[in-house]
Amino acid sequence: MRPMLFFLLFCHAISFGQSIDSKDFDFAKADSIAFSKKGKSLENLPFLTHELTSNLPTDIEKFRAIYTWVCTNIENDYQSYLKTRKKRKKIQKDRAGFLQWNQSFTPKVFEKLISEKRTACTGYAYLIKEMANLAGFQSEIVNGYGRTPTLLLEENDPPNHSWNTVKLDGQWYLCDATWSAGKIMIDDTGPRFEADYDDVYFLPEPNLFAKNHYPLEPEMSLLESIPSIQDFRMGPVVYKWAFTHGIVPENPQNMNVEAVRNEKVAFELKLTHQTDINKFKVTLNKGGKDLEVMPKITLLEPQRIRLEFVFNGTGLYDTHIRYGEEIITTYVVKVYRN
Repeated sequence: MRPMLFFLLFCHAISFGQSIDSKDFDFAKADSIAFSKKGKSLENLPFLTHELTSNLPTDIEKFRAIYTWVCTNIENDYQSYLKTRKKRKKIQKDRAGFLQWNQSFTPKVFEKLISEKRTACTGYAYLIKEMANLAGFQSEIVNGYGRTPTLLLEENDPPNHSWNTVKLDGQWYLCDATWSAGKIMIDDTGPRFEADYDDVYFLPEPNLFAKNHYPLEPEMSLLESIPSIQDFRMGPVVYKWAFTHGIVPENPQNMNVEAVRNEKVAFELKLTHQTDINKFKVTLNKGGKDLEVMPKITLLEPQRIRLEFVFNGTGLYDTHIRYGEEIITTYVVKVYRN
């Protein structure tokens, strides 16, 4: 009963998740400390954590140093991910069995992580949790589903990802060190990890995070209104630049949209960071050909906008909403004759 009791207490204490805009904070010192400790051993984790955090004044800066160090020193092990995914698929229908297996499996992942500094997402999440705990912060591993532009989920797909919650200054936040660390590139020699640290998944907006992360325990989304797993699977594709600029696609809620030729189609976005609304554009792709559209932009309220435009032809269009040259989200629109 103890694990269940802890989970209930954890959920009761959440008070729903917070986010930060990294542009509002000066993380130069925290990042500098993290970079100066590059290559340090994991054998003495308490000492490493102390080195990273002892000279920083705030909880957020301390956790930032931990996060940056993990993301820039640990290599994503794609082969390990494939083995874990295979095991998860075998036991996905046994929820209790899955959670028990995942709990027993995590320390084994950590042993390999210490010796090789390579791991899959579970190892990143475990290391973040352990170092945060050593620094005096409450942190938990969250297991669930991750969606990317190249990985859309089917109904029977097993859980495929892990990330963290962390409590700083009395508030709960989300983070994903795996996705911040870099990306897996597939080429002629097979999959390889390409380090490319990006802090967009460091304490992001929970509503935006929920567009491509869905926890097995929905309460761990830190949202007051929790979407269904079906809504999550059917949602639009969201790219990392949505996190960079703090842009949350709100409507339509499904990736697949129907429209009528020469009639207006509307898309609504929530803006969580300071944004120049004149930089929004739409690119339509049909049959491999791109057509740029300048939408009518309406400010609905200080943090929401509506983009409206028409389709002059019929058929199936990949509809990319962009901010400047960066794609924020993609819908698939089927346009019928009127």
